[in-house]
Amino acid sequence: MKNIAVLMGGYSSEWEISIKSGNVVSSNLDRTIFAVYGIHIMPEGWFYEDEKGSKYSIDKNDFSITVAGEKILFDCCYNTIHGTPGEDGKLQAYLELLKIPQTSCNSYVSGITFNKRDTISIVRGRNIETAKNMFLNEGDSYDAQDIALQLGLPCFVKANRSGSSFGVSKVYKTSEIEAALAIAFKEDNEVLIESFLEGTEVSIGVYSLGNNIIVLPATEIVSENDFFDYEAKYLGKSEEITPARISPAQYEMLKDTTARIYKYLNCKGITRADFIFHQGRPHFVEINTNPGLSEASIVPKQIKQAGKTLKEVFTQIILDCIENHHA
Repeated sequence: MKNIAVLMGGYSSEWEISIKSGNVVSSNLDRTIFAVYGIHIMPEGWFYEDEKGSKYSIDKNDFSITVAGEKILFDCCYNTIHGTPGEDGKLQAYLELLKIPQTSCNSYVSGITFNKRDTISIVRGRNIETAKNMFLNEGDSYDAQDIALQLGLPCFVKANRSGSSFGVSKVYKTSEIEAALAIAFKEDNEVLIESFLEGTEVSIGVYSLGNNIIVLPATEIVSENDFFDYEAKYLGKSEEITPARISPAQYEMLKDTTARIYKYLNCKGITRADFIFHQGRPHFVEINTNPGLSEASIVPKQIKQAGKTLKEVFTQIILDCIENHHA
């Protein structure tokens, strides 16, 4: 029996979504081969909470818990934390020091992929199409007219190192840029500004087992709101159509591009890449290396569309993570 810690929570605005993701993973793990422990990584403390609501603190010296006098160490961590510290590499680095396998990207890759600007720079170097963009640090001087001139309107203003649901605004007028920047800077001190791409928005999950990259069916996003924001993503204000209404040729193009990005970035575990089909071609928007796995999330629906079960995929990922772990 392998002891599995399902990591959930985190320190970002998406901690509640992460709790839901963690609970879905926990409830879909094979209890005949895994002893499952939901581990909350929260600003107020790290702890295991059992089914009765009793809490047991994590010993950070070796990432263990003691329950009924028994010390429990973990064979693997299933990482479902969205945002810091589980998606930006900080928790990965800690677990790497302790030589404990975890299912997400390593600390170096997580640090890069959590930074939208750095990720876009890398994939552009591999001939992946993206929107035009500009980058600002908090305190930088800027000219709103120049931003509008270079990128056009509307444009998107995004927190650079944050989940895809917070700190994002769609700007239609030059006069709105200042307020949009203020919203983004509440989430991060770095901001990415991108040109608007007209076209079909799609999101696609991908994971690997050994050297085999598995790309899931794509989902088309039709938002009731102006774009795929928090309400659209988590509060039912969007229609998510799986499989996406794109041609077989477009899906093959998307599948190839997604697999290339996953490989170029040296990703691991389940990720989700977002694209806009602009002028018939997939333009990369961003990658989430710890995507939502709640009942309302996209990837679980794609797994089911592919004819797989969550239990099957989560089990395969954990076993592959343990088998291919390099301490």
